[in-house]
Amino acid sequence: MGLLVARDLTVSASLDGGRVPVIRDLSFTLKAGKMLGLVGESGAGKSMVGRTVAQLLPSGFAVSGGSLVFSEANLVTMEPEARRALLGREIAFIPQEPLSALNPVLTIRTQFDEHLARIGVAAGDRRPRMLELFDAVHLPHAADLLRRYPHQLSGGMCQRVLIAFAFASKPKLVIADEPTTALDVTIQARIVRLIAEMQERENTAVVFITHDLRLAAQVCDDILVLYAGRAVEYGPARQVFATSGHPYTRCLQLANPAMSGKRRGLYALPERMPGLRAWNGIKGCAFAPRCPNVIEDCTRAMPPLVEVGPNHAAACIRADKTARIAAPALVPAAEPRQTAPVLEVSGLGKRFVAGGLLRRSEVAALSDVGFSLHENEFIGIVGESGSGKSTLARLIVGLETPSQGRIAIAGHDASHPDFDEHRRRHVQMVFQDPQSALNPRRRVASIVTQPLEAAGVATWEERLARADLLLGEIGLPPEAAMRFPQQLSGGQRQRVNIARALCAVPRILIADEIVSGLDVSVQAQLLNLLAALRRERQFSMLFISHDLSVVRHLCDRVLVMYRGEVVESGPTEQVFAAPAHEYTRMLLAAVPPDDPAEVWQGLHA
Repeated sequence: MGLLVARDLTVSASLDGGRVPVIRDLSFTLKAGKMLGLVGESGAGKSMVGRTVAQLLPSGFAVSGGSLVFSEANLVTMEPEARRALLGREIAFIPQEPLSALNPVLTIRTQFDEHLARIGVAAGDRRPRMLELFDAVHLPHAADLLRRYPHQLSGGMCQRVLIAFAFASKPKLVIADEPTTALDVTIQARIVRLIAEMQERENTAVVFITHDLRLAAQVCDDILVLYAGRAVEYGPARQVFATSGHPYTRCLQLANPAMSGKRRGLYALPERMPGLRAWNGIKGCAFAPRCPNVIEDCTRAMPPLVEVGPNHAAACIRADKTARIAAPALVPAAEPRQTAPVLEVSGLGKRFVAGGLLRRSEVAALSDVGFSLHENEFIGIVGESGSGKSTLARLIVGLETPSQGRIAIAGHDASHPDFDEHRRRHVQMVFQDPQSALNPRRRVASIVTQPLEAAGVATWEERLARADLLLGEIGLPPEAAMRFPQQLSGGQRQRVNIARALCAVPRILIADEIVSGLDVSVQAQLLNLLAALRRERQFSMLFISHDLSVVRHLCDRVLVMYRGEVVESGPTEQVFAAPAHEYTRMLLAAVPPDDPAEVWQGLHA
């Protein structure tokens, strides 16, 4: 018997006057002390499963069929008061966004105190329990942290605070919803290691929701792959990824850049998952329109889960053909031109003033940074949060002023009278979060041609024509020109962000974590797009990322930054294959390996 057992679970949403199943006939078993991974693209239903277990379904969503049994009690038929009593005590939740989950106007101690009071810890025992839990999640200076507000902690520290909250009651079950998304590789490894430690200590079962397949293969006992609200593959984690039975699982793996072995092309799934309104009309396999193995029989009936290995099932009538799906050939980029550098940075430093009126001090964010970027060269910049990556980008693009050093762009530096205008013409930046970078009140055509508007060099008709060309280059249909950002997916918004940067025909593009937190399928589309644009446009790029596999796939050279300094640099393949600096070795060890059978050093550090 499992601790959590779903049988034909169906969750429906009210939509257009009817009911649409968003989770359909889902069955799985999770035993005490085990970890079940839920993987799939955004919209597949991963978080909806977690929310159903935790009784956090949005308004208009409800369980419409099947059962969900927790510790021999059916959560579907249980009285609401009894269900609420389980939350926080026997069932805990670790949310994806720690800063939005914590109240910004209350100290950590106040919030922790409220949580401990709710689960029944006596007032006199709460502070010792807080200190004990902070020690368990390896948070130093616990007494000082309790006095702080969430914004005074890093993202990784806030996530550890929420893990302490989750395990405070020694729950039987924890739902971890994308707990490592967009975190540095070292912080990700630490968080996953911490969840595993707490799980082993308390014999807790964990539902681990993630889009990181390599991570899931390493930390989970079983994997449930979801597509359009249905389970398409289910089985032991390493077996699922070593011998995938469903084309969707295989395609997601091939969309992920490799960290070792020969570099290969990325499989970019066409189109995207059908929206909720289309789900009721799907007759056959929902994945059929995107599947490389599709035949006519796939569109006639929804395939059931059938055994493809020991305790391993896949919903595909051609599961025996899945292994034949291969990554596309890698299209080589043009070699960087060894002419005069398009960007030269030397002795660059930046100091910020910290403290109040009475106690002021300077903090060095960058120290003596120097490098050159040649035409058509892509350089990756890696390092943990706080290492100075984004500060360096902001200095080059002109959003910050250097405290010392020199920046020269296409032969001109700050001593040139028109340097700022020269920089705007040659350098453009693509920001991490397209939702906040794009004006929600402007249509796409207006957004992507903003550089022409700022320069006052084009009529609206000329801008529309330019927008059509740009949208064609980034792979969006012409009708997207008249849409607003909120009418696009996250990947489409990031394409618009790239198109706006390319409108001015820059020689240098600075990309700051532009694929962070995206599904691997969308990430593959964007990486392939950047590679294609590089061949067509011949521009140079500084690519800031915490994902080392993406940097290996895309970049010619890499700069490794630590505490504001470049501690190692060189050709990407050479640095990653034989790192010379201990910090680089630590970063590489924190990345889950490609082979699910290989031991991940980061999990056992």
